[in-house]
Amino acid sequence: MMPASPHPMIAMPAALREALADGAPVVALESTIISHGMPYPQNVETALSVEALIRDQGAIPATVAVMGGRPTVGLSSAEIQHLGQKGRGVIKVSRRDLPRCMAGGLDGATTVASTMILAARAGVAVFATGGIGGVHRGAEDSFDVSADLEELGQTNVAVVCAGAKAILDLPKTLEVLETKGVPVLGYQTDELPGFYTRTTGLPVDQRLDSPEAIAAQMRAKWDFGLQGGLLIANPVPQAHAMPADAIDAAIEQALKEMDAQGVGGKLATPFLLARVAELTGGDSLATNIKLVENNARLAAAIAIAYNKSAER
Repeated sequence: MMPASPHPMIAMPAALREALADGAPVVALESTIISHGMPYPQNVETALSVEALIRDQGAIPATVAVMGGRPTVGLSSAEIQHLGQKGRGVIKVSRRDLPRCMAGGLDGATTVASTMILAARAGVAVFATGGIGGVHRGAEDSFDVSADLEELGQTNVAVVCAGAKAILDLPKTLEVLETKGVPVLGYQTDELPGFYTRTTGLPVDQRLDSPEAIAAQMRAKWDFGLQGGLLIANPVPQAHAMPADAIDAAIEQALKEMDAQGVGGKLATPFLLARVAELTGGDSLATNIKLVENNARLAAAIAIAYNKSAER
């Protein structure tokens, strides 16, 4: 269940606060994709176009970040521009980084995990992103597992994505999600999407073919008091999917370079995404933008359906 009102420490535009109080459908958006996921100016252009797309679908966008130490749900265009221009100079903020950012009065771009936290505290039930973090390849030695999976296991937000990022160990990521009790729902698909590709050969827990069916599971889960999120896996549109062999070759090359340069921790994903974009001649970035837009459309439809289900 969502809180009756936003947490008092959260900054939020008055119009958004009123919309939430009136039961309007709202979709949360992360900000790490702006600062660390795409180069400038495509990052700002994509963030603003995704917000416009959500409005066109009949929902309200709320981009999330920490601005000057204040957790903020519903960034202004100027704040999005600021994060995009500052890029990796902005702190990448997951759950553990929130206190540091808040106490230090710092700007922070929120990951999937921290966006879920702030969305839940603001009363936003649906969140659209590109891909979630997960179990990194070689995690049996490095123990590198994203906090996104932990958050999905405990925070009541439905996350719409194109699967886990393709640079990860996808079978192990699904195993952890199962352990955490997170339903992995395929939207009009029986397989987990591969982020840049539509299929991986890995089965989802259940295929659902409408936003209303997804909203019904959200309400059933939370009304019964089962804590934690739901993962809605939404394949990239066929017209924008990449050939599996091309993206796999680029990922393998990027992983080798990452290991050779000793890149790890929270720097690993931005490094790999940027290098894969270079190795594919920008094709992966173009696909990334299209899948984020596709996820935003679905998230808006789910938010609308979820709010309507409360009226019955």
